[in-house]
Amino acid sequence: MLLALIMLLLAVGLIVFSTTRWQLHPFLALLAAALLFGLGSGMPLPLLVSALKEGFGGTIGNVGIIIIAGTAIGVFLERSGGAYAIAEAVLRRIGRQRVPASMSVIGYLTSIPVFADSGFVILQSLNRALTRRAGLSLATTSVALCFGLMVAHTLIPPTPGPIVTAEALSADLGLVMAIAVPVSLLVLAFSWLWATRIASRIAIEASADVDDAEIEARLRQAPSAARAFLPILLPLLLIMLGSISKLPIAPFGTGSSAALLQFIGDPVIALLVGLLLALTLPQRFDRQMLSQSGWMGEAIASAAFIILITGAGGAFGKVLQQSGMAQGLGALMSGWGLGLLLPFAISAAIRAAQGSATVAMITTAGLVAPLLPALGLDSELGRALAVVAIGSGGFFASHANDSFFWVVTQLTGLSPAQGYRVITTGSSLMAVLSGTLVWGLGQALL
Repeated sequence: MLLALIMLLLAVGLIVFSTTRWQLHPFLALLAAALLFGLGSGMPLPLLVSALKEGFGGTIGNVGIIIIAGTAIGVFLERSGGAYAIAEAVLRRIGRQRVPASMSVIGYLTSIPVFADSGFVILQSLNRALTRRAGLSLATTSVALCFGLMVAHTLIPPTPGPIVTAEALSADLGLVMAIAVPVSLLVLAFSWLWATRIASRIAIEASADVDDAEIEARLRQAPSAARAFLPILLPLLLIMLGSISKLPIAPFGTGSSAALLQFIGDPVIALLVGLLLALTLPQRFDRQMLSQSGWMGEAIASAAFIILITGAGGAFGKVLQQSGMAQGLGALMSGWGLGLLLPFAISAAIRAAQGSATVAMITTAGLVAPLLPALGLDSELGRALAVVAIGSGGFFASHANDSFFWVVTQLTGLSPAQGYRVITTGSSLMAVLSGTLVWGLGQALL
């Protein structure tokens, strides 16, 4: 047991050190860690090989299509101007005079299908123009946008982190969303307060890189807000309905209606429906968009990175499960009462150490999955809470080893010291708040 624990610490250390100091691709780092742990802990070689293959193939088989479809929806929203249409709709609803609140909500909604880095780049031109018009510091609105993107990126499916974590922990995606949405909205409210009370103390003039006429021209080329929202919201609604139809009380009965809801509510089918709707977003559809060099090819290339590290994370997790370490470690920890604190703490530590929220969540899911019974989380609700706890740790301490930190600081004009003050500190407090909310739900419901 002691040897397995030492090898586990070495394996996690290898992931962190190799991705930060050696700049090794996370795919290679996770596979190397799986091999190191398996060989070092004395696993039979045939068992180690089969665990690697089953973990890699099984994980990709379950989430690969979901990740590709979700990424493609994001690319079509980005390229068609749908993200701008969503932003304009939010601005009309909240009000252009409430720019920080608007940018928080815009970032939150946009990051559900679009990667956070891309979302910030797309929306910063609009943010600059609105900030200049409102006479605010660019630091205020940029931090609001940044944190809106960050919260949804780690907590709300179908972004890759929550999808993969839910799969690794065998959690119901609809139940995960039912927990993650209210928690994330409370964290979003805190992030708005942080932006308006703390980030606003940094004075940065918003020199717009596009004028109002250019923004209006982009909006004329964009789809309507209703069409832009549909590929995001309909899959989420279908997944929720599919989960509700599986409840023991059978609210939709047990016949063909329930079977149909469970079919279209499966995340794979729901995301493919969203993708079909996304294909209608361009003002003028061209079959070239679906080619290898078109928008679809771009989406698949972007998704490949996530799918590879997801598969490697699945292999790492399967090796841990097959090693027998979980039983011994679970017995050791059974009286500690860590519960939801352990998934959150591991995710936060790995995120702070190596920078990538997705890698942190995938690695943590592999570590925690075999420990769920010992942590008292081996139930539908416990697994869903564990997913949200891991996601909460996933946005802890965004700093210099996080590419998103540099995207935000460079496009905003924040110095590194200012970035540490408002982004690193703010994201850490947001993570602690989110983790505390999840822990409180666990105490009340489990």
